[in-house]
Amino acid sequence: MEILFTFVPKEEMQQSIIAEFPDADFHFIYKDKSKLPTADIVVTYGEDLDAEDISNALNLKWIMVASAGVEKMPHSAIAKRGITVSNVRGIHKTPMGESVLGHLLAIKRSLPEIYENQRNHKWERKLRSSELFGSTALILGPGAIGSEIGRLLQAFNVLTIGCNRSGNQADYMNEMISFDELVAKLPEADIVISVLPSTSDTNYLLNLEHFKAMKKDAIFMNFGRGDFVEDEILIEAMKNKMIAYAVLDVFEKEPLPEDHPFWGMDNVIISPHISSKSGKYLERAMEIFRPNLRKWLDGDKEPTNLVNMEKGY
Repeated sequence: MEILFTFVPKEEMQQSIIAEFPDADFHFIYKDKSKLPTADIVVTYGEDLDAEDISNALNLKWIMVASAGVEKMPHSAIAKRGITVSNVRGIHKTPMGESVLGHLLAIKRSLPEIYENQRNHKWERKLRSSELFGSTALILGPGAIGSEIGRLLQAFNVLTIGCNRSGNQADYMNEMISFDELVAKLPEADIVISVLPSTSDTNYLLNLEHFKAMKKDAIFMNFGRGDFVEDEILIEAMKNKMIAYAVLDVFEKEPLPEDHPFWGMDNVIISPHISSKSGKYLERAMEIFRPNLRKWLDGDKEPTNLVNMEKGY
């Protein structure tokens, strides 16, 4: 059994994996696909495989994606071969939940202004601080990440409204709505948070009508995927001050071009797609991979966190 990692974990982690599975042949190689033709399993971040790679991977049976998103993978080629795909859905919930909460508290408690005043040696007590307490958050995509955000916000006495395609109940949501009910519900939200994946149902779901429906002092946060809303629509909304703030961790084009209008907007906060970053990221990913590999070697060919490549999630 040959297992190819298309990235290189730390030496300590490599040796730990090798020791746990002595009967498997591991290759930890970055930007070298020479082992693809003989690999039975590929562990990847999901951005370095194309249709030609899938064609060359003659023995490939399972792709383990050490990420939640699979939108950059060659879906058709993988589905045609019937290759099993799984991901690490859920491991991002802690760092992303903390990132969302951190940005919200920074805005509400005027932390950027406080830090700027310190740099300028300025003693200023007249700040327009407010509270999370008693506000309403509408969370698009109340899965593992969205539910964790809901849990944290409820601890601050925030009312949480979840929104997904079906409107079915999700954890830590006081109320649930479907995508069809979104426009009607937006006027109630002080905070609108998207952690939706990139699928045919969510691509450019948000339009100008939605921003017009939001409160003037609302905070919009996109921590899901950049194709949830077109840049031009969001630029228009922010230029016309339809809402108070946009906090963006994802963008239509990444890296964000140096001349992009977002950089110069005081009401836009740019985070360079790092909300899920954590020193524990790969450790958590391997906590999903190791049990799944054990099951696979024992004959169970259905790892947890299966991905439907036709649906994209």
